[in-house]
Amino acid sequence: MTRLHSGLRIGLYGGSFNPAHAAHRHLAVTAMARLGLDQVWFLVSPQNPLKPARGMASFAERFASVSHVMRGDPRLRACDFEQRRGLQFTRDTVKAITAAHRGTHFVLLMGADNLGQLPRWAGWQQIFATLPIAVFARPSYSLRALSGKAARRYAARRVPEVRARMLATATPPAWTFVRMKLSSLSATAIREARARKPEETT
Repeated sequence: MTRLHSGLRIGLYGGSFNPAHAAHRHLAVTAMARLGLDQVWFLVSPQNPLKPARGMASFAERFASVSHVMRGDPRLRACDFEQRRGLQFTRDTVKAITAAHRGTHFVLLMGADNLGQLPRWAGWQQIFATLPIAVFARPSYSLRALSGKAARRYAARRVPEVRARMLATATPPAWTFVRMKLSSLSATAIREARARKPEETT
């Protein structure tokens, strides 16, 4: 990665992106507006350890889908950081990125579904201690996630949504929940629709 100007605010949006779609872009654009971010990096995972390899498109295909979805906005970047470094766990990724770019303010971006399952992630409390986290509403997940283990554990460190623009420079652990227009789009639904097409055309 190229050297960054000190003081930049960058959102780290990790995922399988199998494939990336418009809702991913919407979250990234919303994050820039609501958190005052300069850029969002899409960290394409080589293989999410919590997801089965079966049905997972190749890294090249998923990386290309991110590049396609974010085209036209230079603030959005597809990153192969984990692939190049041989990293599998978010804990190690955020540690490596923050160490490589000291002076840059990073925020980890995730949907409410990921906040709910965060205690299953390796070193999840270490992630909270490394950089601020912004959690975005998702259909059917938000209420459950906000009453889950991670939200309860760090309830005292939650930043009110009205102060979300201060999150990037907050001392971790710090997190906020961002309400946004919800989308029913999902990568699973897109894959299922693609799988049905050959049958529908025969």
